[in-house]
Amino acid sequence: MNLPKTLSIFFFLTLIISSQAQEADPLIQNVTARNITTLNGLWQIIVDPLENGYYNHRYQPKENGFFMNQKMQSPSDLIEYDFDEGYQLAVPGDWNTQMEKLYYYEGNLWYKKSFDYTRQAANRVFLYFGAVNYEVKVYLNGKKIGEHVGGYTSFNFEITDELREKDNFLVLKVDNTRRREAVPTVNTDWWNYGGITRSVHLVETPQSFIRDYFLQLKKGSKNEIAGWVQAEGAGGQNVTVSIPSLKINREFRTDQNGRAEVNIKGKFELWSPMNPKLYEVKISTGTDGITDQIGFRSIEADGHKILLNGEPVFLKGVSVHEEAPFGPGRATSKAECETLVKWAKELGCNFIRLAHYPHSEEMVKAAERHGVMVWSEIPVYWTVLFDNPATYANAENQLEEMITRDKNRSNIILWSVANETPVSDARLDFLSRLAKKVKTLDNTRLTTAALDTHSSEDGYNIIDDPLGEHIDVIGINQYCGWYWGKPSECASLKWKINFNKPLIISEFGGGALQGHHGAPNERWTEEYQDDVYKYNLEMLKKIDFLAGTTPWILTDFLSPRRNLNRIQKDYNRKGLVSENGVKKKAFFTLRDFYQQLDGPGKR
Repeated sequence: MNLPKTLSIFFFLTLIISSQAQEADPLIQNVTARNITTLNGLWQIIVDPLENGYYNHRYQPKENGFFMNQKMQSPSDLIEYDFDEGYQLAVPGDWNTQMEKLYYYEGNLWYKKSFDYTRQAANRVFLYFGAVNYEVKVYLNGKKIGEHVGGYTSFNFEITDELREKDNFLVLKVDNTRRREAVPTVNTDWWNYGGITRSVHLVETPQSFIRDYFLQLKKGSKNEIAGWVQAEGAGGQNVTVSIPSLKINREFRTDQNGRAEVNIKGKFELWSPMNPKLYEVKISTGTDGITDQIGFRSIEADGHKILLNGEPVFLKGVSVHEEAPFGPGRATSKAECETLVKWAKELGCNFIRLAHYPHSEEMVKAAERHGVMVWSEIPVYWTVLFDNPATYANAENQLEEMITRDKNRSNIILWSVANETPVSDARLDFLSRLAKKVKTLDNTRLTTAALDTHSSEDGYNIIDDPLGEHIDVIGINQYCGWYWGKPSECASLKWKINFNKPLIISEFGGGALQGHHGAPNERWTEEYQDDVYKYNLEMLKKIDFLAGTTPWILTDFLSPRRNLNRIQKDYNRKGLVSENGVKKKAFFTLRDFYQQLDGPGKR
């Protein structure tokens, strides 16, 4: 069918406008320190597995979908939905654990929130999401504002021109359907929690405001801050960076793009697990000001050692999922994050691996306050499509969003690009490009990935994954005593590494149902799990090039792969703490091992 010229132009312009609306604005740094209005609380929902609220019977997008939030105006009107007569869910939160009928649900669900809002004249307003899993389309007052892909990173849209003082309605089409080309892909070992899993805020700013900044110690230095401030508005603004407790007050000038390069020399008290010092840092322009709590420290690799502030440090860690400490469900609150960090500290940890995706900003900040270093990673997990350009673009975007949000957090020492991915040429190209991308965004930290290993004929476990050439720190997952071998065989394992780089045993462990006891050779008992730990810890003592370890895992967590109902009941039971917050025997075995370490760099 040939469309009239005017109609063709209309569709072309509509396409352009639609594509522009879908792009998220550059992320606003440190939103909770700004003028915010929370939209957390109860939202109306409609469960829509067939996407009837978006597509018509010919599978074409509707002009009057659920995003219009239509109401009957006369008795004869036919409108087959009403948000205000439906169910409600708490935001932040996942839908799986809030409604029994949605426990296993993967698909499409609509959220609606009504609100009034009065902004100060001439100010701008942004809509900020901590995370929505996995794909979301965002509508305000019936107009599409944008969309986002990726379930664990923050994003925002400017909505200044779309807001009205009364009767705003915000509608989200959220879809957590697993897809082969997605990141992560269809096959994982954690629960695919759907929904608005982190906070939603309205952020109000002046017309010209400080959007972003990066202030950390210059690579290789302990007395010089090097970074930048990105201001909105015209170039040629003055930017002031001050640290009141050090009587530092420096002024810098933005270029034509609003960016000011920052260099500040001083005598800084360095952040460390023993002294998690955070400075009040104030950044201001003629129209805006923001305050952050920032620590300064250096992190380097020197052969097989990791150096924190120039001194060797052994990473006494544990892996952590973003699982509620008294589950089930996502950890969504500051209190829940504090509990998880507290348990890690009780273990004697100075380090946690936040697996297998970026955790909430609250979790990272809680760890920073308590002196706990962090490994942060994106969900490039197992068998993503390494030969698919769109998959790579998705992964790189999630990497950039992770680093953008957390680059000022001093406790993050490792950016991880992958977990347990099979060796291939496509995979090496994919992951090495991500590792290079990290350095363009942040060269002050180290890169890593969790790799697999293999055995040689002479009985050694060989670490020779070619990705090791492209990352700074080698992570290795190994499950002696659980997926292969007997626990007693683990102590005699021998290791060889083909890289002069630090090694972290990023996973080991076994499962146990808390309260289930028996002989040490009886699987699923606390005694069996404890033996797995005891013999693996003996093995670790013999690896002279070991820089740290993060056993798997702090708490039991939901996973649909775990089908042994008598024991698992959908839970991966490798946690050192049960889903009810009760510590297992192996918790204390690991704690004793960490307490026996004399100090940084000594084992």
